[in-house]
Amino acid sequence: MKNRFLKPLALAVGLGLCTSALAAPTGSFDVKELDASKGVCNDFNGFVNAKWLAANPIPADRTRWGSFDALREGSLNVQHSIVDKAAKGAATAKPGSIEQKIGYFYASGMDEAAIEKAGYEPIKPELARIDALKNSKDVVAYITDSYARGNPVAFRFNGNADFKDSSRQIAYTNQGGLGLPTADYYSKPDFEKIRTEYVAHIARTLQLVGVSEADAQTQAKAVMAFETRLAAASLVPTELRQPENRYHYVSIADADKVTPHFEWAAFFKAQGADVKEGFSLSQPKFFAEFDKMLADVPTSDWQAYLRFHAIDAASPYLSTPFQQEDFAFNAKTLNGQKEMKSRWKRTLDSVEGGMGMALGQLYVAQTFSPASKARAEQLVGDLRAAYKNRIENLPWMSDATKKKALEKWATFTPKIGYPDKWRDWAGLAIPASNSYFQNVEASDKFNYDYMVAKIGKPVDRTEWGMTPQTVNAYYNSLKNEIVFPAAILQPPFFDAKADDAINYGGIGAVIGHEMGHGYDDQGSKFDAQGNNVNWWTGEDRKAFEARTDLLADQFNHYEALPGKFVNGKLTMGENIGDLGGLNAAYDALQMALKRNPAEAKKTIDGYTEDQRFFLNWGRVWRGSIRPEAQLTLLNTDPHAPAQFRAIGAPSNMPAFAQAFQCKAGDAMVRSADKQVKIW
Repeated sequence: MKNRFLKPLALAVGLGLCTSALAAPTGSFDVKELDASKGVCNDFNGFVNAKWLAANPIPADRTRWGSFDALREGSLNVQHSIVDKAAKGAATAKPGSIEQKIGYFYASGMDEAAIEKAGYEPIKPELARIDALKNSKDVVAYITDSYARGNPVAFRFNGNADFKDSSRQIAYTNQGGLGLPTADYYSKPDFEKIRTEYVAHIARTLQLVGVSEADAQTQAKAVMAFETRLAAASLVPTELRQPENRYHYVSIADADKVTPHFEWAAFFKAQGADVKEGFSLSQPKFFAEFDKMLADVPTSDWQAYLRFHAIDAASPYLSTPFQQEDFAFNAKTLNGQKEMKSRWKRTLDSVEGGMGMALGQLYVAQTFSPASKARAEQLVGDLRAAYKNRIENLPWMSDATKKKALEKWATFTPKIGYPDKWRDWAGLAIPASNSYFQNVEASDKFNYDYMVAKIGKPVDRTEWGMTPQTVNAYYNSLKNEIVFPAAILQPPFFDAKADDAINYGGIGAVIGHEMGHGYDDQGSKFDAQGNNVNWWTGEDRKAFEARTDLLADQFNHYEALPGKFVNGKLTMGENIGDLGGLNAAYDALQMALKRNPAEAKKTIDGYTEDQRFFLNWGRVWRGSIRPEAQLTLLNTDPHAPAQFRAIGAPSNMPAFAQAFQCKAGDAMVRSADKQVKIW
């Protein structure tokens, strides 16, 4: 069973995030949404977005709402119709087809009567396994077996391309095992109240399976102490952004020296993983502490920890009391969500998690046209040309480093819409007789085995890391690829009927953003082949870091909540992507306008193409967020809050000031010594 905080560390970097009655983005830019009471040069985000945000409050089942979220709601509604149709036709669908499997999976999640009747019966075998543990060796055996069944425990394990040889897939083990978002939550005074509420949540969760109130309190305190110790040995998000902190290749023999109580060869053999020479024990300090805890933590405390996390991971798929307790802490307390999402949305989340790419195959057949793909590919070509020109003309970079940067540019692989080949789901059994919990377990196991089977084999560069129905995009440094799923190729990002300014200020800037990740503070540490090697001269790296330090300082001064500021180091990569991407998109727009001079001279609704370019960039980042969710994201998310992304990059661009005739001293006009220019 998946654990919400035991996900593989993402190497790909993405952008970001009802009902049909809620406003969704439209294709054309509606100038009536602009708030003339806000000065465009002093409150650009307010000028573009204030009226829309005031008219579109956050839905009760959401923690934030804006352009991304409205578009995602539309994607959800399309997916809903697909899975609902599949469920109604599952009995007569082709046996073993993805339509039948998705249909049975979704139907099982919508069968509330069966789920309520089962209570926590589905996890009783797991709890019995934990109850039977008698010593440290039993704990090790349990962790190994749990992973083999597709249920991650205590740390993260996954396969990915080797940082030093991106052509091969190796095993990675990473820190994990925490129930709170980051290590800081266990020690910083800011999170004392959350720690208290977390202990209460643990106790209530344990009581749901029959643990007495007194024992539940004792076990909850033990779990908190256990996780606090793991947290003290864990790196924080800013540290985990560094490639050197995500890769530590060792032989199995050397790994065993770090963890003498945990035998890695036996672990990998049980998983069926082809690990012969070695693997990445990515955070040795964490695993050294994990091993000490195997030796000196009482088995009863290990049982309390494992018991709680087994229940917590399963809670979304069990009866109402478990769902409500899960929501109360993980959604309401941590993120301020007012109401639980409707059952169909929660069930759809499970289908997405278990069979997302299969659902994507059905989604694409219904929604994505070849014409959209062709237009997006043209935009990618324009952005590539613009980025190349910017690299060639950098005044601060030497020819030697430029040569390497251009080699990397030449090997960028764009992926648009959906994969060229679809994944085979033949080995996943989802019969009509399965319960919801069984289907979640079956898909977890199937996907886990799929991941493990790739370890030791050549990297498949055609594979996607995001489903077509996802409203997002990403860059993968190990493949040097930029990926744009079908669902993001819609307004406000992309509209085949719109003028060039709208498309270049929307999806054009997104494309440039993802290209920019190849040259951000961490992506720039990977070469044209996706290997983690240095391709910079020492002087050029210093010049680059001096410029990125300025950008970090800019974002450090943005106050997201009273007394709470953006972390410029944590958000550095995304901010570099925005700055380089928006500049490249602006250049690409000028190239497009030169091809069609008549477009360059006209105005639409009183605004020039340059102005509409920036206005659509601002519209992309419209969004509101609940304070609780914002606090969590300030500590965990490498993306700056939306309102600062709207203003951050354009405030460094003279083209913005020229477009709106802004003056020195205006908030959107940064002085020469504060203006950041990188790519």
